[in-house]
Amino acid sequence: MTIALADPPRARVITVSTRAAAGIYVDTAGPAVAEILRASGFSLDEVLVVPDGELIAGVLEEAVEDRCDLILTVGGTGIATSDCTPEQTKKVIDREVPGIAEYLRAQSWGGVPSAVLSRGVSGVSGSSLIVNVPGSKKAAVECVTLLLPILGHALSQLRSEDHVRPADD
Repeated sequence: MTIALADPPRARVITVSTRAAAGIYVDTAGPAVAEILRASGFSLDEVLVVPDGELIAGVLEEAVEDRCDLILTVGGTGIATSDCTPEQTKKVIDREVPGIAEYLRAQSWGGVPSAVLSRGVSGVSGSSLIVNVPGSKKAAVECVTLLLPILGHALSQLRSEDHVRPADD
């Protein structure tokens, strides 16, 4: 599915993982998500990898300042004590868009009951849509695939363009 907007949409993918940031393992979820976005017409840089913690909010703010249309965080949404992506995201967003996170959890739950443990949030900061997705490659890819049908409409609203509605409207 290609996202059709007046100008190609810009995205940034930020993997949140202390172990991947330290080089203990190679992040595969972030690059997989980036490839889906590129195939859908997004322009984006390389995937950023940051550790869990206070740094997340600053990296999100930089992406907003860079006028990214879509900012996806991958990881840090669980219930481990180190998982703080939702809290850091809430520091940056102006308005929450709870339906997106609720939809992702609801759609994922049928195949993976532990999906209800994801605390990911979504919201708007300036003209950027920020969405948290889980850190496993399978879950991240599934969530981004679920998002694709709504992104054209959401991003056109944020850009104040004529609204691009999903095909079933």
